[in-house]
Amino acid sequence: MSNSKTIKSALISVFSKEGLAPIVKKLNEQGVIIYSTGGTQKFINDLGIDVVPAEDITSYPSILGGRVKTLHPKIFGGILNRQDNALDVAELVEFEIPQIDCVIVDLYPFEKTVASGASEQDIIEKIDIGGISLIRAAGKNFKDVICVSSVNDYAEFLELISNDHGDISLEDRKRFALKSFNVSSHYDSAIFNYFNSSQEETVLKLSALNGQALRYGENPHQKGFFFGDFNEIFTKLHGKELSYNNLLDVDAAVNLMNEFKGEAPTFAILKHNNACGIAQRDTLLNAYKDALAGDPVSAFGGVLISNTEIDKATSEEIHSLFCEVVIAPSFSEDAVEILKGKKNRILLILKDIHLPKTTVRTCLNGVLVQDKDNITDAAEQLSHATIGKPSSNEIEDLIFASKICKHTKSNTIVLAKNKQLCASGTGQTSRVDALNQAIHKAQSFNFELQGAVMASDAFFPFPDCVEIADNAGITAVIQPGGSIKDQLSIDYCNTNNVAMVFTGTRHFKH
Repeated sequence: MSNSKTIKSALISVFSKEGLAPIVKKLNEQGVIIYSTGGTQKFINDLGIDVVPAEDITSYPSILGGRVKTLHPKIFGGILNRQDNALDVAELVEFEIPQIDCVIVDLYPFEKTVASGASEQDIIEKIDIGGISLIRAAGKNFKDVICVSSVNDYAEFLELISNDHGDISLEDRKRFALKSFNVSSHYDSAIFNYFNSSQEETVLKLSALNGQALRYGENPHQKGFFFGDFNEIFTKLHGKELSYNNLLDVDAAVNLMNEFKGEAPTFAILKHNNACGIAQRDTLLNAYKDALAGDPVSAFGGVLISNTEIDKATSEEIHSLFCEVVIAPSFSEDAVEILKGKKNRILLILKDIHLPKTTVRTCLNGVLVQDKDNITDAAEQLSHATIGKPSSNEIEDLIFASKICKHTKSNTIVLAKNKQLCASGTGQTSRVDALNQAIHKAQSFNFELQGAVMASDAFFPFPDCVEIADNAGITAVIQPGGSIKDQLSIDYCNTNNVAMVFTGTRHFKH
């Protein structure tokens, strides 16, 4: 016995009419009885197609300003009845309930209304009640009903009903039910998160409709997926598909460069989520050259980002480097043509967007959620821990280094001079090891550390780090402070003419 069903009747009640007309015309060609309400009913009538108003089934008009239109036993009985259940079929006859084989719904755009900054009243009115109920009912009864739950599925549904007989298989009905519950659960999560924006309830509801399968995860033997709207943040101009590791580096690059938004031309090169080169200069070309000088070895295969438009001169320099991704708020036409010279190189325009305010990561059999580290150290918030105070140039370098430090894996030490990253020690179990790594790396690329500054993501429990830094030529230090042994480092700095400031804010990044 075939499990396919031919649609004989359809209830259509949608917000978005885009792409609906071909569906309605095809159903009409196939002799399908169409039921509808409100604006959708008018849309269908305007196509010159007969439609049965839902009120003719329920004997009730749309009431409460349209809040109640389809919530009626004669509607939901027509959807939820089991065609292989004799009692259900008998009740349809007894109560004069029409069988409904197809439900097409597109919900009120709740999330878009919230994002638009609309008033609370407008947002509340965009909480769909009838539509979400129709979706759940039709999805539940997929054995007898097909549910089209979003404008995004109109095209696929049209293709299904355009076969010779318009038959819909059980497999397809169940697959559309899966889509329906995806839509309904996401919709409810969005509503809950709106009401719980102040975190009155310690509850986590994450939902993303737009998932993308990646070639693989962090390594080839791991599956990988990205859930989110990439196109909301970027316009992709060129290149291959981004990998899992590309996306992590891009995320790190965007968050780092956000610290330098609106400042003088700044260029950064990242590898494995850490900056291996970054510089701020009067021109982007010089910023790029000095960022590359920070570590030309690690820059190979890196992710590059600028806080301003990439011009022709800078793109010509970039083109000689093998890099995976180049990101900027804009590219000149010449720059695009030059950088497209490598077919796999990914070019991304970063849109002016607001980044998420929280971070989420898996932990044990659950997840950890925290506020993002949204504090950026600023000169006016520094407290001078030592007798000697840093010069104005050193203050600028200290803030520059602190911004980089905030976005580098802990334990970390960052060395900078003249708004250029000299080197960083990243992801070390010992702060002393991080400092020694940074000094060794800076010296290996011939940086003169005399007069450079040092930033630390956390306090110094002992004076060993400031002593090592002093011996390397460091003249100013920025750190959170807060150790019960702060005075040991302060005393060393006072004795050896090293200026040190405290921020009061730790910037661990694990």
